[in-house]
Formats: sequence, structure tokens, C-alpha cells
Amino acid sequence: MSSHVLDMLTIGNSFGTPAMREVWSEEARLRRQLDVEAALARAEARLGLIPAEAGDAIAEAATGDFDLGAIAAEAARVMHSLNATVHALQHAAGEHGEWVHYGVTTQDVVDTGTILQIRDAIALLRADLVAVATALAHLARTHRDTPMVARTHFVQALPTTFGFKAAIWLDEILRHVERFDRAAADVLVGNINGAVGTYASFDGRGREVERGTLELLGLAAPRISWQSSRDRIAAWTSTLALVSATLGKIATELSTLMHTEIGEVEEAFTSGKIGSTTMPHKRNPALLEGAAALTAPVKHAAALVLDGMATVHERDAISWRAEWVALPEIHQYLSAQLAGMGRILSTLVVHADAMARNLDLQGGLLLSEKAMFEIGRVLGKQTAHTIVYDAAMTAAETGDRLEHLLAADPRVAERFDEAQIASWLEPREYLGETGEAVDAVLAGYDAAGLA
Repeated sequence: MSSHVLDMLTIGNSFGTPAMREVWSEEARLRRQLDVEAALARAEARLGLIPAEAGDAIAEAATGDFDLGAIAAEAARVMHSLNATVHALQHAAGEHGEWVHYGVTTQDVVDTGTILQIRDAIALLRADLVAVATALAHLARTHRDTPMVARTHFVQALPTTFGFKAAIWLDEILRHVERFDRAAADVLVGNINGAVGTYASFDGRGREVERGTLELLGLAAPRISWQSSRDRIAAWTSTLALVSATLGKIATELSTLMHTEIGEVEEAFTSGKIGSTTMPHKRNPALLEGAAALTAPVKHAAALVLDGMATVHERDAISWRAEWVALPEIHQYLSAQLAGMGRILSTLVVHADAMARNLDLQGGLLLSEKAMFEIGRVLGKQTAHTIVYDAAMTAAETGDRLEHLLAADPRVAERFDEAQIASWLEPREYLGETGEAVDAVLAGYDAAGLA
């Protein structure tokens, strides 16, 4: 029976995708460790460290079927995480089994197998990250000139456009794509160098064994052992946490814009979708909430990996095991978050009419800055600030419109007519250079060649 949300049939897809669960399954972990043992045997056979026929036999045996239950039972008995796997492969290789796992230590195989799992995960994550970027680019392009309220400190501030908001998110995602690719290249490095990383057990051929093994696996070879240096994995997971933080921010913002009292966007509704077991009318931001909720566990799991950098001496299992817990969780949570946000953003319903309505919700107060600058051209900025501030505070307390109060001020009335004052308070005329900025981000997206 499943006890972790990732493995539960009823809610597991809210915390990971089927493809990513497969990458981090116990079966996949075993298979990648066997891949390392197979490549090691072939490399050592080519170099003459073990008989050629042993290399072939071990590599062939590693592709066979293994009884995971039996391996687990033996592992529990001997209280070692890899010895049972080595023993099973030895048995499968028959008389050549004596040459299995020759010269390496457990961490060589486990670490390199983990890097192979990360490589499998990279393709899945990157495809979904690009899908998010593509959806945001479409929103930015489509709504380049769709005016809406910009809010600071939770309240209305000035006009902006929804395309500008989406372009800010897109620009952030584009930076994450660059970070992702750099971190991916940096983390795809294996480690085959023996008990304390000195290659002492390879008869002077250790670095050749490492290069040959990792070449067969399609991984880079390190300059020196990284058994006690976990920075590559920490940098990788930190990058994934940055991506998750951005996705969580976007999901939270869209959830806020879905508030009934705001109503400017809505996650796509599908027939039969239930918002509440007791309130039939509810159309909740369920997918958005689910996506936003995944950022916290990703960040905490990434912190666990950072804690794991504090390795004692040349190797220890205290810090190392933190990665065993954190890596599957980070990749699976992020996979669900990326897939969810890609779906949400590509089908997002944008209520431009509600955005237009909210622009005038405060009776012109949204354009107080514009009015101040216009009056300030004649009376000076500080004097204009006082005039508009007094009118704005009165408007906020009485509900009167800002243009009426400004027109009633003799200092303003003697210099500007009501038509001029009203023109200052048109939101669409105070969007600054939003369009040009959106275009610049879209040009960056196009140049990245992600489409």
C-alpha cells in the first residue's frame, strides 16, 4: 500500500507525472546502476583489467531480468544498499561473475546511476519548460495592448497591460532556460574512481577506466573525484528550485486575479469539473492552487540537498542519503508543476472586459500620477502632488470622481478645463512603453529558438 503522495493512485498525478515517476522508480534506479556495472565491465575488458569474455558476459547479464523483491530482501539482511545488486549480477554472469564491480566502490555506481536518472529527467523537464515559455509568449503577443490594472502592495497602482505582465514572466522563464541548460551540462558528469577517489584499485589504469566507462554511458569524466563534492547536484537542484519558485509565483498571481471580486482571468473550465462537494456554484482555481502548492516542497527538498554538501572526510552516508530522498521528490514535483502550468497557461481564459471594468473601479484615482505630472508642468511637481493628494484622499473617502474634485480646485480650474482633466484619466493613454518592452521580450523568445 502506498504511503507517499507520489505513489498514490488517487492523487499521485497532482504531485508528479507518469513519465517522471518512471524515471525515479526503484526499477529505473536498479536498471541505471546495472547500466553502470555493464559499462564498467566493458571498459575494463577493453583495457585488459578483466578478461574480455567476462566483460561481455557481465554486460549481457546486466540487461536481464532481476528479482527486485529478492534483492530487497538480501539488502535488508546484509544492511547494504548495493551489495545485493552486485551479488545478483554476479550470479547472473555465472563463472564470469567474479569480475563484477571490479575496483569500484558503491558510491561510484550509485552516483553515476543517479546522474543517468537525472539525464533521463532533463529531457522531460526541458520540454515542459519550453511549453511554458511558448504559452507565455502567446499570451504576451495576444495581449500586448490589453489594458489592465497594475497593483502594488495588493492595491491598484497604475495601468499596465496583461501582455506586459505575461512578458515579465516570459523573460524570467527564458533566463531559467539558460540556467537549466548550463546546470544540465554541468551535472552530467559521472564518477568512477574507487573507495576514496584515488583510483588505487585499478593498477594505474584508473583514469582510463573512468573515461572509458563514462564514454560508454554518454557522460563526461571529472578532473578529480567528486564523491565528497556535491556542488554539481546542489547547483542542479537549486536551478530546479528557481524554476519552481517562478511557476509558483505565476500560479499564485493568476489565482489572485481569479478572485470573484477581480475576475480578470480564469483557468479553463471543463464540463463535469467539481469545485466543491457542498457548494455547487464553485469554480475554484484548483489547478493553479495545485501548481502553487508544489513550490514549497521543491524549495525544502533543494535545501536538503544543500545540507548534503557538508560531507565528512572523503565520504559519508549521512549527507549522501539526503539526496536519495530529495532528488526523486524535486524532479517529480517540478514535473507536475511544469505540466500543470503549461496546460493552464495554454488554455487560460482572459477576461478583457473585467480588466477594462477594473481600470475605472476607483473613479479615476488610478491616474493620479498622470494628473500630478500634468498639473506639475505648470505649478511645479511638489505643489501638484499636494493638490492631487488632497483631491485623491477626498475621492477615496467620499466616492466622488477625481476629475470632479480636481476641476473644483481653483488652482487647477483656472489653468485647465474639464475636458483636459478628463483626458488625463484615460488609462489607455498612460501605458508608458509597455508595447516596446513586450516586443523586446518576444524578440528574445524568438531568438532563443524554442518554438
